[in-house]
Amino acid sequence: MSPGEENSVETNDRKAPASEIPRRIIEESTLDAVIYADRSGTIRLWNHGAEIMFGYRSDEAVGQSLELIIPERLRTPHWQGWDRVMETGTTRYGASPLSAPGVTKDGHRISLEFSIVILKDPEGRIDGVAAIMRDVTERWNADRERRRLLKEYERQLTDRTADGS
Repeated sequence: MSPGEENSVETNDRKAPASEIPRRIIEESTLDAVIYADRSGTIRLWNHGAEIMFGYRSDEAVGQSLELIIPERLRTPHWQGWDRVMETGTTRYGASPLSAPGVTKDGHRISLEFSIVILKDPEGRIDGVAAIMRDVTERWNADRERRRLLKEYERQLTDRTADGS
């Protein structure tokens, strides 16, 4: 083994330093969107999963505000919560997954479930927030339809009972 090889891993396109692998896994992951925004809410990391989910290429999203994917009517409450997290270093949701709508490049609204990680520098100051997101729109729509059907069934049952049928 030549010098340097002991700390490298073979990838599809080249030999990569082992320290680069975790970042490459995050950037190239296609199942979940991984987004990192700095303290100001500027997107600094946008992985392949985010490209697929939201429709923006990384070079279109990086450097933009998170407002890129936040529905307009939710921006004020989002930034209020963001400011609170930047001040306190904690979120009121703890380790629980969050649910919120997002908006894609073509304007479609999607339902998201995500968890966040507050990242700090060595001195303990907040650098920003990373979010791991999953599009749960289909599941959310199916749940909504089940609730609608259940409500309709209950209404029909109540009507039949009232009619004496």
